[in-house]
Amino acid sequence: MRWLRRFRLDQYQENLAIAMETLRVSKLRSGLTILGVVIGVATVMTMASLVEGLRRQIIRSVEVAGPTTFYVLKAYSSTPVNPDNPPAYIRIRPDLSAMEAERIRRLPEIAYAALWGQTVARLSYRGERTQPVALFGADAGFPEVQGGTLAAGRWFSRNEILGGGAVVVVNEGMARQLFGRENPIGKTISVGGRPAEVIGLYLPPENIFAPQGAETGAIIPFRLLDAQYPIDKTNALWIPVKPREGVSVADAQEAVTIAMREQRRLRPSQRNSFDLVTADQILDVFNQLTGVFFLVMIVLASVALLVGGIGVMAIMMVSVTDRTREIGVRKALGATRGDIAVQFLIEAATLTGIGGVIGILLGLGAGAAVNVALGISATPPLALTLVAVVVSVGIGIVFGVIPAQRAARLDPIEALRHE
Repeated sequence: MRWLRRFRLDQYQENLAIAMETLRVSKLRSGLTILGVVIGVATVMTMASLVEGLRRQIIRSVEVAGPTTFYVLKAYSSTPVNPDNPPAYIRIRPDLSAMEAERIRRLPEIAYAALWGQTVARLSYRGERTQPVALFGADAGFPEVQGGTLAAGRWFSRNEILGGGAVVVVNEGMARQLFGRENPIGKTISVGGRPAEVIGLYLPPENIFAPQGAETGAIIPFRLLDAQYPIDKTNALWIPVKPREGVSVADAQEAVTIAMREQRRLRPSQRNSFDLVTADQILDVFNQLTGVFFLVMIVLASVALLVGGIGVMAIMMVSVTDRTREIGVRKALGATRGDIAVQFLIEAATLTGIGGVIGILLGLGAGAAVNVALGISATPPLALTLVAVVVSVGIGIVFGVIPAQRAARLDPIEALRHE
């Protein structure tokens, strides 16, 4: 490997020109060589763009609720629990109740608390209907926690909240789909097969994380949801809690824990029969899930890069054989082993470098397209872009070493005799 130490910068321009001329002459062979590198790098960049976009949207959605908002759940799990066959420790836990939410709301440390639920339902009006969308049961504090604004109409009155009035606040986009240019306020629509009067139009925040099929379609009073709709009380029932200004999350959680234990008459020796979840915990779980997802993509992309590297080595070995006479001529004219080795290394690095650049462009383009389709705004992962370029060039160097050594060791006399 002594020839690596004798590499001079003034050789680079000449060898790069030779490499580009070789690529021009052997377009098909060069294209097939870099295909594996393109696929591997494009896969990494696409997944990185998508994961980064989702991460930013989740963070923004959490910021809408506020960094101090936390949630009381029957049981917290990183994956949904089967409500028909939950684990034993969840099965013995009581469901959350409106009485517990009211007890929390009256605490001096708490500014807001209410019992919320969620299910999935279709909205329909005179033959027009939506796809299944998220139907929330909440109160007028919904935008305070979930974000968004009231585009038209009003939120629920106190009597409608307490009595479970048949009223609904509809997503503005869903309302346009159902009513067209007709004013929906005051009209009666079917919400999951049950009539409700439209009293307001809800405009969700642009940065909320809502994949296709999980949009906030409508909000109704919780008592109406609880009385007329099926609710998964294990996974889709929770109490959002906002501490008063100046009260830390830790102090608010301690107060809520004490109130819940007293409400459920738990003895000091008994464990909590509920869970408290903060925004940080939600982000931690999301980062773990995306980390595993991204790791799998890296492994798959690494296989593609490995195949691409082996392809580079194979093609360069063929190139050495095809250009044996050329190598002999260069050695006869005074080229050293180092000169020959560096020439073929630069050719291999150029091949994979071009493949890396093409893969980056394709990956960023595909990632941007997916993000646009999901309604996600994200900046390209520039740091990973630089890493991808270095890795792709490095693959050419690593897998080009053996062909370069073979070319450098050719005997010039035997090379000149080669036909």
